[in-house]
Amino acid sequence: MTGASAGIGTATARLLVEEGAKVVLGARRAERLEALVEELGQGNAVAVQTDVRKPEDLRRLVSTAVETFGGLDAMVANAGVGLYGGIEDGTDEELAEMLDANLAGTVWAVRAAVPELKRRGGGDLVLVASVAGLRGDANEAVYAATKFGQVGLAGALDRELHTSGIRVSAICPAGVETEFAIGRGRTEGDPSLADYLRPEDVAFQIVTAMKQPRRLRTTLWTIWPMAHHG
Repeated sequence: MTGASAGIGTATARLLVEEGAKVVLGARRAERLEALVEELGQGNAVAVQTDVRKPEDLRRLVSTAVETFGGLDAMVANAGVGLYGGIEDGTDEELAEMLDANLAGTVWAVRAAVPELKRRGGGDLVLVASVAGLRGDANEAVYAATKFGQVGLAGALDRELHTSGIRVSAICPAGVETEFAIGRGRTEGDPSLADYLRPEDVAFQIVTAMKQPRRLRTTLWTIWPMAHHG
């Protein structure tokens, strides 16, 4: 799993272990990963410092799963960067980071996982996108472009890989109350965040997608809080 050090990733790791899974946790913040491993238990989780912009880091994440737990059953591509603002806002470096982390980082995660999933006879690829990947709003054009890319990637991968027993699910939540994009278009303590989804809500959907009977696949999931219009 990528993006495991906070928010949706941490909540998903907790739920997966609660359901009996073993997890390999990838993120850039090693100290947070180690703390999460301690919480989940050394026999249930292992941490791998991972920058999803580097394909070799994703290959190391997968090889660690194989070496530690004997194989790979699923990859949750959850890492992402948020930056909200008009198309003229943000630096070139900030926009490049978002493009690389959100879209290229998902591609590298998939490419690292697919050979092992094929070797195992199938499994799950879960790409955490956003409702912004279905309808981009003002002041999130570049972010939405990365999320549209993830949704398109998931659809094409489903057509390519389902005959190999690999299911591909795009999870598209609306806004989630996490540290995501705080100071980069969101403000900590903003009262509107109280109506957002919680990380545990998205974790529930991710795990639900993975627990479906193997005879079926569901390729696109949207999640909205009750307080928001879809």
